[in-house]
Amino acid sequence: MSYTQTSYHIVLRTHCSIPAIVEDHERELYSYMLGFINNKGGRLYRIGGMPDHVHLFVSLPATLAMSKFVQELKVSTSKWLKENPHFPLFDGWTKEYAGFSYNLRDKDTIVGISPNRKSTIAM
Repeated sequence: MSYTQTSYHIVLRTHCSIPAIVEDHERELYSYMLGFINNKGGRLYRIGGMPDHVHLFVSLPATLAMSKFVQELKVSTSKWLKENPHFPLFDGWTKEYAGFSYNLRDKDTIVGISPNRKSTIAM
């Protein structure tokens, strides 16, 4: 039996770094992303961000490449955000993203880092 565990720190930035992620409603976005990740067979360990970007620390199944995951996440969340009246400034994500792979042993250190936003969610 094979076993793989791949963990990533992924950062998505809004188009032109527009501060489109409204703090009062960012938990709605985070919940949507959590559902997306669960549907892909992934696991979300932490999510948070600022008005112009989102950080995710996730594990993905071995059958799902990070690039494919990010592409599908950006498409899905873009559609959802553009239809949601709580995010009127959202005009899409940048084409680029940041993705860093980590050993799962580093999870507690990474998840323990507390960003400035109070609505960061640790799972």
